[in-house]
Amino acid sequence: MAFSPPQLVERALTVPFEGVMVEPVGGGDVGVLVLAGSSGRIATERSRLLARTGAVALSIRWFGGPGQQEGICEVPLERFSTAIGLVERRGVRRVGIVGLSKGAEAALLVAGLDPRVDAVVALSPSSVAWANVGAGHDGRALPYRSSWTWRGGEPLPFVPYDDTWTPAERDGAPVAFRALYERSRQRFAREAEAAAIPIEHAACDLLLVAGGDDLMWPSLPFAEELVARRTASGHSTRLVSSPDAGHRPRLPGEAPAPPSTAYVYGGSDEADAALGTAAWPHILETLQIM
Repeated sequence: MAFSPPQLVERALTVPFEGVMVEPVGGGDVGVLVLAGSSGRIATERSRLLARTGAVALSIRWFGGPGQQEGICEVPLERFSTAIGLVERRGVRRVGIVGLSKGAEAALLVAGLDPRVDAVVALSPSSVAWANVGAGHDGRALPYRSSWTWRGGEPLPFVPYDDTWTPAERDGAPVAFRALYERSRQRFAREAEAAAIPIEHAACDLLLVAGGDDLMWPSLPFAEELVARRTASGHSTRLVSSPDAGHRPRLPGEAPAPPSTAYVYGGSDEADAALGTAAWPHILETLQIM
């Protein structure tokens, strides 16, 4: 018998932050917090996609909204724990986080701090916590500060950026930032060691999805590092990768990512879609949907 997608109920949220909750009529057993990356957007399309599989999906604006930091600067990880609580109130038996890029960085950190997280799907992840991207509450982007805080404002260790780096691109062309992250990680090796995301201490199921042609940051080497640390601590981790995909894997049913005039993401529409298609059954299995 062919699978018939459930009818959905979609609610916009304004408190305690902006967001959208999408769920099947009658609810679901699995709740998923869906986190976009440094775009700061609410991932409505991805939430609908997951809800059509039977999940209760919540996506939030986790920076740049009313009362929030302008950029990804000292964002409290408690914000994500609050969102997990909203998902739990829908009566789910299992909670997962699906995060992309900086959203994946947040998801991996939260998984090691909040025992309610049963599963994480990290798309184009980092293996370390980075300095801020944009301004904090004070409106300033410098000096560098952590992207994240915990326990009421305590900054997490972070890797700063190497300000001696200059992009190869000129004359306003879109920039590939991968070399900046590679160079910063190398220059600030001691800080990187302290800022390693302690995912080996998390008991959650973990799926990593990364493209070898990611030109935003080296997500595939980051993912391989996470796998190695998890394996050494006795935890199994699944990695789905492709040498040709870039920073924005596209899941089945999602529209192609719009072109950017500011950033070079790598990959191609075809390669990014192929990676998302290959990862999709593993995403459902990791989250235990369907």
